[in-house]
Amino acid sequence: MKTLIVGGGLSGLALADALAANGHDYVLVEARERFGGRIKTEHHGAGYFDMGPAWFWPGQPRIAALIDRLGLEKFNQFTEGNLTVEDKQGQVQHGRGFASMEGSWRLKGGLGALSQTLANRLPETRKRLNAPVTALSKTDEGITATLGNGDTLTADQVVLALPPRLAAEISFTPSLPSEAIQSMRGLATWMAGQAKALAVYDKPFWREAGLSGDAISHFGPMVEIHDASSAEGGPYALFGFIGVPPQERSNEQVLRHQLQAQLGRLFGDEAAKPAKLYVKDWAFDPHTSTAADTKPHNTHPTYGMPRAMRGLWDKKLYFAGSEVALQFGGYIEGALEAAETVLKTLEV
Repeated sequence: MKTLIVGGGLSGLALADALAANGHDYVLVEARERFGGRIKTEHHGAGYFDMGPAWFWPGQPRIAALIDRLGLEKFNQFTEGNLTVEDKQGQVQHGRGFASMEGSWRLKGGLGALSQTLANRLPETRKRLNAPVTALSKTDEGITATLGNGDTLTADQVVLALPPRLAAEISFTPSLPSEAIQSMRGLATWMAGQAKALAVYDKPFWREAGLSGDAISHFGPMVEIHDASSAEGGPYALFGFIGVPPQERSNEQVLRHQLQAQLGRLFGDEAAKPAKLYVKDWAFDPHTSTAADTKPHNTHPTYGMPRAMRGLWDKKLYFAGSEVALQFGGYIEGALEAAETVLKTLEV
C-alpha cells in the first residue's frame, strides 16, 4: 500500500518518518524548494532566527519527545528585565510588566533544525522538492497526482499535509462533495495573515539596559516584540509581529524604514541600525496563504477535523497539518498531533 504525502512541513515530515520507521511504502512531495513549510529559520553568522513558529511549551508531549529522540536541545525564552510599552501617540515607557512568552521554549539551531533533521532521515528516492500537486485523480487502480511540471505520481492513498484552503485549490477527479470543499475553505490557515520582522545585532544592548526585549506597541508597525537571540553567544536579535494589515504593508521598502524607526523609539538609537533586518510576510507566500487568509485573526481560530472531510474517496484521501488537530490546532504540537492521528487510520 503506497502512500503519497502532499506537503513537506512538520506534519508531512513526521508522517513520512513514521512510515519509514515501520517499513511502509511512501513518497513525500513538497511545493517549495525546501522542507519545513511554515517553519523557516534564517541564519546570520552563528545565529539562528525563526521567521515562522518559534516557541513550544510544557504540556506539549509530542514535540518534546521528538526533540529528545532526534538528539536536539531546547532552551528557555529570554524574559529577564523590564517591559517596553509604546502608546498610541508613539510615547515609550519602560517598566515592570508581564513577559507573555515566559515559560516557553525554543530550539537550539532554530525549529529549522528539527524539520531539516527529519528531512535528512528520509532517503532521496522518497522525497521530492519543487513538486506542487495541481491535480488528483482517483480510479479503480489507485490515485494519480499531477505535478506542476506535468509529471505524474501514483499511489493507493493520499495524505494532504498542507493547509486545507490550499488543498481546496487542487483539481479533484471525481470532485469532492461540496460540503468537504466548503469545510476545507472554512478552516483558517494558521499564521497565514501574519508578517514578522527580525533585527540582528552584534550585542544585546537592551539586556545591558535592563530590558527584556519584550515590547507592546499601540503605534506600530510591530505590535508585539520579543528577544529572539540564540541560546548563547551572538549575534543577538529582536523579533516582532507586524500588526499592519497585509494590504497596507505590501511596500517592503517603506515597511523596513518604519520598522527601523520603531526599533529606535523602543530601544534607542543602536536598535535603529541592525546588522541585518529580516522580513517575512506569510500573507503573500503562495505556498501558505490564499486570498481568504489575508485578514489576521483577533483570536485563535477553532481547529479540528470537520465531519465533511472524513472518509473521502472511499477512505483513500486524508488530511494532516495543524489546522485539523483537535487539541493543539494552530501550534507545532498540532502538526505532530495531526500526523499521529492520520497514521492510526491509514491503510498500511
